[in-house]
Amino acid sequence: MSPLLEVRQVSKVFGGLKALEGISLEVGDGEIFGLIGPNGAGKTTLFNLISGALSLSAGTVLFRGREISRLPDYRICQLGIARTYQNIRLFGRMTVLENVLVGQHGRTRSGLWSMFLRLPSERAENARARQAAEEWLDFFHLSAKKGEKASSLAYGEERRLEIARALATEPALLLLDEPSAGMNPQEVRELNELILQIRNQGKTIFLIEHNMRVIMDICDRIAVLDFGQKIAQGIPAEVRADSRVIEAYLGKEA
Repeated sequence: MSPLLEVRQVSKVFGGLKALEGISLEVGDGEIFGLIGPNGAGKTTLFNLISGALSLSAGTVLFRGREISRLPDYRICQLGIARTYQNIRLFGRMTVLENVLVGQHGRTRSGLWSMFLRLPSERAENARARQAAEEWLDFFHLSAKKGEKASSLAYGEERRLEIARALATEPALLLLDEPSAGMNPQEVRELNELILQIRNQGKTIFLIEHNMRVIMDICDRIAVLDFGQKIAQGIPAEVRADSRVIEAYLGKEA
């Protein structure tokens, strides 16, 4: 399996605090790769570095063999990396459909004059964007609520909408930051199935999760962070049995 994403000796320092130190990993094309670790281990910081929300203190990030370490976040998104956030970030006053259309914005090509004059090319592009957005809403079982304000959705629906908006950017790599957080067991089972279906559509998925059932059920491989360092990596069965992982979660006495 060829690597889609390569993280090489990545570090991040905030003042005198080393949030990440010398992290290296590869995410294969078509893989579901999990990232776990105790609170404060540096998981979201790593996502922020990959997606361009933070600058690296050291190291390199490559996507499809191209270095993206110094690119702004919008360019990284245009190249094919999309993400969701631990704390949901929807546009609450916009409709469900409009939120997904925002994700299509980076893929539109019509210029200012085309939009002002309502040229046929601009109208056709808008129609294609709307069709794609509605297909994602249908995929996430949100079509019936496309005209409602995003702020009116139930919590699990908000989570699905945020993923739909990320997928509307047409990414090759989807970063999911604790997608099952706050969901009930039934919603978690449904989310697992949706993630597997997303992978079957040719997407690569890199997710942070605290729910071990999600990690063990759907991930091909897992990496574990603790105090900003990678302490383990492998298939789920290997990671689950690793003494360093057990110690990180339960303490040395356990």
